[in-house]
Formats: sequence, structure tokens, C-alpha cells
Amino acid sequence: MIPAPELEKIGLKKEGKTAYELANGQVKEYPYGLARIEFMGEITAGRVIFGEDGCEPLLGVTALESIGIVVDPANKTLKRLPAIPLK
Repeated sequence: MIPAPELEKIGLKKEGKTAYELANGQVKEYPYGLARIEFMGEITAGRVIFGEDGCEPLLGVTALESIGIVVDPANKTLKRLPAIPLK
């Protein structure tokens, strides 16, 4: 999720809308677009949610896993996997 004005500024187009469950349990509908995502030197592509103005940018677990990075909740760190599991 990224503030909509920032995504519009770089020319990302809205492709559709879907409902998302927020961390507080509230369900809210947001538009999304499709984008190339680069993180920690790796590239993937995926849905990017057009968030409300001023929202905190958030990179989801799906994007991280698609480039072989997992969250270690015990240590609050990101870990690069030696290989991306296909199962």
C-alpha cells in the first residue's frame, strides 16, 4: 500500500478494486494497480494498493516471498532464502 497521489505521480494506473482486511479487523475497499517492484536488489511484479493520502507505505509478504525473502518474527528481521520454494 502506497499513498494514491504518489502512485499517480509516477503514472501507475488503477486496474481494479478489491476489499482488504486491515490490521484492526476493519474491511475496506481500495483500488489497485500492477507494478514492477524492486527491493534488496531483486525485482518482482505485483499488485500495488492505492492507499489514502498520508498512509504509511507497506510492502506485503507476497512481494517479499516472490523474491525469496521471509520475515523472521522472532528477530524482527528479513532473511534471504537460499532458494525460492515452489511448493
